[in-house]
Amino acid sequence: MTTIRQQDLIQSVADALQFISYYHPVDYIQALGAAYEAEESPAAKDAIAQILTNSRMCAEGHRPICQDTGIVVAFVRVGMDVRWEGATLSLTEMINEGVRLAYLDPDNRLRASVVADPAGTRKNTKDNTPAVVHFEIVPGNTVDVRIAAKGGGSENKAKFVMLNPSDSIVDWVLKTVPTMGAGWCPPGMLGIGIGGSAEKAMLLAKEALMEPIDMQALVRRGPANSTEELRIELYEKVNALGIGAQGLGGLSTVLDVKILDYPTHAASKPVAMIPNCAATRHAHFTLDGSGAAHLEPPDLAQWPAVHWQPSAAAKRVNLDTLTREEASTWQPGDTLLLSGRMLTGRDAAHKRIADYFARGEKLPDGVDFRNRAIYYVGPVDPVRDEVVGPAGPTTSTRMDMFTQMMLEHHGLLVMIGKAERGPAAIEAIRKHGAVYLMAVGGAAYLVSKAIRASRVVAFADLGMEAIYEFDVRDMPVTVAVDARGKSVHHTAPKEWQARIGKIPVTIG
Repeated sequence: MTTIRQQDLIQSVADALQFISYYHPVDYIQALGAAYEAEESPAAKDAIAQILTNSRMCAEGHRPICQDTGIVVAFVRVGMDVRWEGATLSLTEMINEGVRLAYLDPDNRLRASVVADPAGTRKNTKDNTPAVVHFEIVPGNTVDVRIAAKGGGSENKAKFVMLNPSDSIVDWVLKTVPTMGAGWCPPGMLGIGIGGSAEKAMLLAKEALMEPIDMQALVRRGPANSTEELRIELYEKVNALGIGAQGLGGLSTVLDVKILDYPTHAASKPVAMIPNCAATRHAHFTLDGSGAAHLEPPDLAQWPAVHWQPSAAAKRVNLDTLTREEASTWQPGDTLLLSGRMLTGRDAAHKRIADYFARGEKLPDGVDFRNRAIYYVGPVDPVRDEVVGPAGPTTSTRMDMFTQMMLEHHGLLVMIGKAERGPAAIEAIRKHGAVYLMAVGGAAYLVSKAIRASRVVAFADLGMEAIYEFDVRDMPVTVAVDARGKSVHHTAPKEWQARIGKIPVTIG
C-alpha cells in the first residue's frame, strides 16, 4: 500500500503546468527542426523559424510558448493499492487546485481562458479552472498523470464522423483536413480515435496526442501492423495536400499522426480527429509516495540552431502614417515589419462594438478605428519589466461575422490575426480596399518583443479580451489577403500540392 499526500499531487500538477508553458517536448522540437531543414517553401520556412526561435526564447525566459495557455486536460490512472494521506479534497479538486496555483503564479502568470456558463454569460473563471479530468482505476500502487494544456485554436478544429463499416478512413481524413484551415497552427500532430462509441472515439483521439513523436523512426523501420500502416499513409498523404506551416503552402503540415482504437459495434465505425498545434504542451509524471514529482528541464543544446531574423526583403510600414493607397500596393505573401500604434480586439470586444453599433451609440473615447489597424489578440499579463506578456495572434475567422461592420461603419483599414479568412470576410476586404495580415501562431513571445508600449483603452472588465493600444516596432507579418481580395491561403496550398504531385489538384 502506497501513501500519497494530497499536497504532492497538487504541487506536481502546478509544477507540470508551469513546466509545459515554456518547455516544448524535445521530440516535437526535434521533429520541427527536421521539418525546417527539409522545407522548400520560403514562407513556410520563415514561419517555422519563428516558432523555433520563439521556443528557445520561452525556454530561456520561462514565459509561455503561446498567449493561449490552454484548457487543462488530465488523464489520471490511480492504482488500487494507493491510499491518500490528509485528503480533504476530491481527486478532481486536487487537480483543480494545482491548476489554480500554476495559472496564478506571479513569476510566470498564465492567461486564464476558461469561461463558465458557456451557453450564457461566458464569465471568465479567472484562474483557468476547472480542468477536464479523465480517471481510470488500475492495478498498482502509483498515481500516473498525463497532463496537457490544449489551445483553443486547435481544439476548435476537432472533427468527428460516424462512418459506415466499409467507408475509407483515409478518404475522410483527406477530405476533412483541408476544411480545418490553418487556425490549428500547423505543423503539428493529428490524434485519431477509431472505434468504441461516439464519445470514446473523441477521447481516444485526445489521448493519442499524449504519445511521443516517432514517425521518422517508424518510416525507417517500417510498419509492424495495420495501424502503423495507416499512420504512415495518412502522414504522407496529409503532407501531400501542400497546406504547410500556418497554411502558407509547403512540405510539412503534420509531423506525426497518432492513432488509438477500441472495439466497436458491428454496424459502426466512429472516427474522431483532433489536431495539436505548434504550441504542443504535455507532460507525464508518476507519484509513488516519495513526494512531489520532478520534471527534468531539457537540454537546450537539443534545440535546432535556428535564430529567426527579419528578411532583408521585408517592407517597413509606419502605421501612424499609413494610407489606403500604400496598403493597396501590398501583394499576398509580402513580408512587412509594422511600427506605430495599433488597437487590439477579439471575440468579446467585437461583440460589444456590434452592440454599440446596434444601439446607435458612439464607441468609448480612444476607440477610433478609422484608417487604423486592429490586432486580434488576447495577451498574457506582463511580469517583471515586460510591457506585455506573450501576445501572439488568435484565429481570425471568429471575427469574420464582424468584418463588414468594422470596415464599412468604423473605417478599419488593416486586420492582423492568424490563419485564413472566410469568403464573406474576403469579399468585405475586397469591397472596402482593406487588407488582412497574418502573424505566426506559435511565436507569441517573439511577437511580444516588438511591442514597446501597451495600455488598455476600453472594456477593461473583459480582461485579456479588453481593447488595448499597442505601440510596436518591427512587428513581423505577412500579407494574407490583399486589397483586391486575393488570399495567400487559397493560392499557396494549391501551388504546393501541385509541386508535391502525389495527389491531383482539384480547383474548387
